[in-house]
Amino acid sequence: MPPTVQVEAPPSSPVQKWTSHQVVILLVIGVGALMVSLTQSLLVPVMGELAVDLHTGSDGIAWLLTSTLLVGAVAVPAFGRLGDLYGTRKMVLVALSALVLGSLICALSDTLPMMIVGRAVVGLSVAVVPLSISLIGVTLPREHAGSGIAVISAMLGVGGALGLPLAGVIAEYADYHVLFWICVAGGILAIPGIVKLVPEPARTATGRMDLLGTALLGAGILSLLLPLAQGDSWGWGSGRTIALFVASAVFLVVFVLVELRLKSPLVDVRTTARPALLLTNIASLFVGFALFATLIGTATYVQAPAATGYGFGKSILVGGLCMLPGGLIMLLLSPVSAKLQPRIALIIGSLIIAVGFLSRIWLTGSLFQVVLGATIAGAGTGIAYAAMPGLIIHASPRSELAAANGLNALFRSVGSSLASAIGGAILAAKTMDLGGHALPSLGAYQLLFAICAGAAVLAALLALVIPTHSATTDAALPED
Repeated sequence: MPPTVQVEAPPSSPVQKWTSHQVVILLVIGVGALMVSLTQSLLVPVMGELAVDLHTGSDGIAWLLTSTLLVGAVAVPAFGRLGDLYGTRKMVLVALSALVLGSLICALSDTLPMMIVGRAVVGLSVAVVPLSISLIGVTLPREHAGSGIAVISAMLGVGGALGLPLAGVIAEYADYHVLFWICVAGGILAIPGIVKLVPEPARTATGRMDLLGTALLGAGILSLLLPLAQGDSWGWGSGRTIALFVASAVFLVVFVLVELRLKSPLVDVRTTARPALLLTNIASLFVGFALFATLIGTATYVQAPAATGYGFGKSILVGGLCMLPGGLIMLLLSPVSAKLQPRIALIIGSLIIAVGFLSRIWLTGSLFQVVLGATIAGAGTGIAYAAMPGLIIHASPRSELAAANGLNALFRSVGSSLASAIGGAILAAKTMDLGGHALPSLGAYQLLFAICAGAAVLAALLALVIPTHSATTDAALPED
């Protein structure tokens, strides 16, 4: 008999540890994404102070938020496509430069018109987060890309949750202009780090920028978001509000028809209509709705007078600090989400959000219970937000990755706008009289929380039917 030859099995490849260079890349990109996310909620606690200082009413102050929202809604898909065509890192730097410039204008302004201009420029920076998700996905090695993407994606929620307590501290002890200087400093810190440490990934997209599609999509989104932001003051049944909603539908239909005919569209409608992407984007809308409702339904709830029967009469600072545990747990749980299959993580995260909001309906007896419910909802949001880019990456061609992440971020933004409009309408409609002042009733908040729980359950149900594997053959990071 010939001698037996024993062949050793090849050793399994060890798990690669994070290198210091990879950690620094994630850190500098994450700082930029966090600064941009902070701008979404940073002004909410100081709106009253702004109104007095700028000599304007609530309608004028609302434009400080609306201008950023509207510009951001147009910038996100446009910058995403520009990133695919001309370089993702380059567009991240352009968007961060807009953050620095816009925040600097606001920091040096004492008039409402210039403050609105600054906030509009800041709106261009909203594209940083989806662009950063795409940049991390192709810059870090595969074994770390998922965790890195999860952290950046969760920044959308973390920044919103941390912005309230930060603004509360500033409102309590300093001038609100400090808020803008913080954003200037954060952008200035992030830009040189990205220039020096983050390589520009190879471009795979071809073609040219679709200016007509950009204009049509921008018009459609603006016509949708503007009445959502101004509906309370205009009236939901007013001719202006209804006309804009109709115009939005017309613009978006024409946009789809035009995109189907172009060789180099802003959005590949056929790819976007595939179940893996379409269902993920719709689920993102529902999760975005729940996240923003957490913000508007916690700080004001805690600050309401104890005489309302549910409020605790706390300061702006305490109201903001109640959001802090939720923001921290979002950040901590986002890498955990990356260890799960993205579809499963979205289901789990959405169901946790629903549990958090359901608890807010019944647990109203103490401040701890309110914070607990908000933290549970925050935990679910962190997991769900971290899962979405994974689903997008698996379903999108590499050449359209930045545009696909931008579209997903746009759906989240629309969800937040819907939450602001619907939540504001509910809190304004179901009120109680307290010393001659109309304040939201407990029933108004409970109805809002029930709607949010329902939205989260719908997101989970949609995630159940998202295909595990995309039909896209050129997926950016195909599943093993």
